[in-house]
Amino acid sequence: MRTNRTSAIVAVAGAVALTAVASAGTARAATPGGGAPSACRPANHLAKIAQDQASSGHIHFRVTLTAPKGFAVCRLAGSPTGVAFAHHGATLGVTAGRYGDQTAVVTFGPGRPVHFDIQVPNQGHGTPADEASFTLRAPGGEIPGTSVAAGRFEVASGTVIGPVQPGA
Repeated sequence: MRTNRTSAIVAVAGAVALTAVASAGTARAATPGGGAPSACRPANHLAKIAQDQASSGHIHFRVTLTAPKGFAVCRLAGSPTGVAFAHHGATLGVTAGRYGDQTAVVTFGPGRPVHFDIQVPNQGHGTPADEASFTLRAPGGEIPGTSVAAGRFEVASGTVIGPVQPGA
């Protein structure tokens, strides 16, 4: 009878050891360090430019950012910085300012598009453009890298960039 009891104890100890090993593997796989890459990184999102509704004395162009499935949500704040405009690959000499609340934080990621505004004075002599490059900002500072958006639009002296807002 003693032999059976010893075998049962060894079997239970082995099962406990296997359960501990399996649990340890599961815990490692679920750690946050192994998550999806951030949608805020330039290589992980798409950006396009389209004309938006005009306002008194201004033409507006909406830059919409979307993230494909598989990327992690992230937080953005304020207007993009380092904005440059180009037409057929040639950089345009228009420097853009910023307007609006630079402290509001929005969530961006798959299924959560965001947008910002390019506001251009409607003086009747804008310069054609087809590309805008920019650096996105997080609540703690700039996100490394340069994002690029394409689409037909125009710029002029006095162009300003609005803060990132939720929605397409």
